[in-house]
Amino acid sequence: MDLVAQYWPFVVGLMITGVCSGVAAGLLGIGGGAIIVPALATALSAMGYDSELVQHVAVGTSLAIIIPTGVVSARSHYKRGSLDSAALKLWLPFIVAGTFIGGLMAGLFSGDVLRIVFAVMAFIIAGNIVFGFQTRLMGHLHGSALTHRISASVVGFISALMGIGGGSLTVPTLVAFGATMHTAVGTSAAIGVAIAVSGTLGFVISGWGVAGLPPLSLGYINLVALLLVAVLAALCAPLGAALAHKLDQKTLKYVFAGFLVLVGLNMLWKVLAG
Repeated sequence: MDLVAQYWPFVVGLMITGVCSGVAAGLLGIGGGAIIVPALATALSAMGYDSELVQHVAVGTSLAIIIPTGVVSARSHYKRGSLDSAALKLWLPFIVAGTFIGGLMAGLFSGDVLRIVFAVMAFIIAGNIVFGFQTRLMGHLHGSALTHRISASVVGFISALMGIGGGSLTVPTLVAFGATMHTAVGTSAAIGVAIAVSGTLGFVISGWGVAGLPPLSLGYINLVALLLVAVLAALCAPLGAALAHKLDQKTLKYVFAGFLVLVGLNMLWKVLAG
């Protein structure tokens, strides 16, 4: 009974996280990492786990959760023909390398460093959503294979440290390079699977044998969170998709940007308050 009493708030928190991330994935077209990472970190902190560990577990587990949802999404886009195989071939080796290195190096960074990376990138992504500056900065480089490879490496590395599937970074980059939105989203879904698999492996290795992790953890990947959040997110994503069709897309864009700013501010507050 003591064990149940200790862990039921964590389980309830994970279930709420799964529902919210699933709805957000369908509503905003994101993998859910922007919600899963702060929510899971908050749940672990509330249970008294070391603040130096919770961000690593939240980021690593978020990447693992993206694998099954990303496979389903990528398969769906492939069937619809909205996947650029040439861009995928250019990106895959470098996105895998960048993400794996990020996952391995995550263990070298403190929890506060990971929070700062998440916050700064959240602000940049929000700014790009509203002002679209990436296309103006990178649009003229669309024909360069080297630029694609460098972009893939950077996106992979940052995605691993943030615990996201990279869609909010990959989609605007591919659009800036001349892809249509549908093709960018479809290709990004496939790239997101590579990010998630490679990053998860890196977090398993870098967290192996670390003391003080939550029960049933494989390195920095918590299997309880992986199961609960992934299942509920998959079940609730259609609800978000249905809602998205009823709302103005411009409004959704600004809501997502505002959400990212709030999450970024919350991350910075935890750094300053800690």
